[in-house]
Amino acid sequence: MQLLASPGATSLPAHVIIRELDLPVAVQLLRLGPGGDDLAARTPYGRIPALVLDDGTVIGENSAILPFLADQRPGTSLFAPAGSVERALIQSWIGYINSEIHGATQRVGNRPHLYSDDPAAHEGIRLAARRRLREAYQPIEDHLAQADWLVGGRFTIADAYLGVFASYVPHFGPALADLPALSAFSARFEALPAVQAARAVEGPLPFRPGAAAPQPTVSNEVTA
Repeated sequence: MQLLASPGATSLPAHVIIRELDLPVAVQLLRLGPGGDDLAARTPYGRIPALVLDDGTVIGENSAILPFLADQRPGTSLFAPAGSVERALIQSWIGYINSEIHGATQRVGNRPHLYSDDPAAHEGIRLAARRRLREAYQPIEDHLAQADWLVGGRFTIADAYLGVFASYVPHFGPALADLPALSAFSARFEALPAVQAARAVEGPLPFRPGAAAPQPTVSNEVTA
C-alpha cells in the first residue's frame, strides 16, 4: 500500500497511524499548489490524503482511511471492535472534526476566494470563519478539560485526526488563543514517538513560533 501525503497537511494523521501500528505502507510526499503534483488523476477527490491499495483501489478522506488502517491490526487500542459504543464514539469525533472544524470553518477561513469572487469580501469571510471555528472548538475544549484523550482514556485514531488541527491553532492568533485544554492536548500529541517520527520525515510543526514553514518536497519513504 501507499499513502499519498504532503508535509504539514491533513495527511499527517494517517502517516502517524501507519507509524504507530508499524504498517508496511509507503508514504509518498507530494508538492501541493501551483507547480506541484497534479492530484486530480491520482485521488478520488483531487486531494490528499489518499491510500492506494495493492490492487490499485484508491481510498480518499481521513474518515475512511484512518479506520481502514486501524483495522489492519485487529484488536489495536487505536480503535474499538465493530458494534461497540467506543467505536461509534471514535467515529463520531472524526465526523465532527471533519465537518465542523475542517470543512465548515477552517477551509472557509483559509480560502475565502472559494466563497466569494469579490476580493473586498475576503477579509470579512476570513474573520467570520475564525469566529465560527472558535465556537466549533468549544465542545472539544470542554471535553479535553476533563480527559487527556477523546475516547476511552487512550490515544485513538480520533486523536490522531484532531492532532493535526490542534497544531494549526497558533496560526489563527488571538481568535483561538483561549483554548488551554486543546493546547495541552496538542503538547501530548506532539510528544508521541509516532508523531515525532512522522514530523521528522515531513518537517517541523507547521506553526511553531520561529519555525520555518515545511518545504515542499517529493520523496518516497517506506515504513515497515
